Amino acid sequence: MLIIQKRIAPQAHADAELQLAFEQRRKARQRTALVTGEEVALFLDRGAILRGGDCLVADSGQVVRVVATPEALMEVKSGDAGVLARAAYHLGNRHCPVEIGEGWLRFPADHVLGEMLLGMGLAVTSISAPFEPEAGAYAAGHHHHSSEAKHAGIIHDFAQRGPSR
Repeated sequence: MLIIQKRIAPQAHADAELQLAFEQRRKARQRTALVTGEEVALFLDRGAILRGGDCLVADSGQVVRVVATPEALMEVKSGDAGVLARAAYHLGNRHCPVEIGEGWLRFPADHVLGEMLLGMGLAVTSISAPFEPEAGAYAAGHHHHSSEAKHAGIIHDFAQRGPSR
């Protein structure tokens, strides 16, 4: 089994490919397989989403390129940016991941959301394509920098740890 614990900068050459749908690319720890069938254990830092084209390095030194596999999506198109912004607002309000392109939006296939957009006057098409949604405002996760060492503190900093003396 190939063990992967590290991301690296995109490489011109990769020794292997790892095809993953979006939901799989959100998971930092999982067991999966390369396109060759070789088993892989991912142990990556939590909080970051793998994107198509990202590269990983296995403990063996092999470079593995992530490929975003096609999946069932719905797509709406419009030449009116205001109409697309309104559709994106309603999808986001329902916590739906959305990929935004020039004149289109894509989201995971969901007949309820499709009906909602049809009701707004948009044409909705079912497609199969790689899904690369927006990361969102909080995608970077929670972390501390050394320059924050003297901050005033946040509530979890004051939690009681063990018996007080």
